[in-house]
Amino acid sequence: MKQKAYQVAFPVTLVVVIVAFLSTIFFASANLSFAASGSKKSPAVARTSAIEHTEAQIKQLQGALNITETQKELWNNLTEVMRENAKDMDALNKERAENTKPMNAVEHMKFHSQITQTHLDQLEKLITPFEAFYDSMSDQQKNITDIIFRTGKYGKSKRK
Repeated sequence: MKQKAYQVAFPVTLVVVIVAFLSTIFFASANLSFAASGSKKSPAVARTSAIEHTEAQIKQLQGALNITETQKELWNNLTEVMRENAKDMDALNKERAENTKPMNAVEHMKFHSQITQTHLDQLEKLITPFEAFYDSMSDQQKNITDIIFRTGKYGKSKRK
């Protein structure tokens, strides 16, 4: 009977010791200082501004759609709203970046709620000029636009 208890107790003890040892190694090597520091992401990570991102989107659409002379005014109305939205979003991000005081969890949620509401308001502003422009498109242009919105790419889309 003692031998059976030993046969069970020894492997269980061995597993507990190994788990404790591995946990010690894991927690000793983990750098938990980022949570207490309140520091931002590494400055080496460059963020694209909303304006730069919007200009890239405009350039992509313009290159893919071959906009006609009759569509120019509708296109210009659309891109004007896109650029205004990008400026507003960059201003909001800049305002937050300049506020060096760390946010608590509630303030963080409120800030993200503000960003979400801004996105929603901007989307509402964008729908009318986009719909007018979309309605003026040929079937081929609509197909290209649908592909770009679905995949984010046109022409070089390689799905695996």
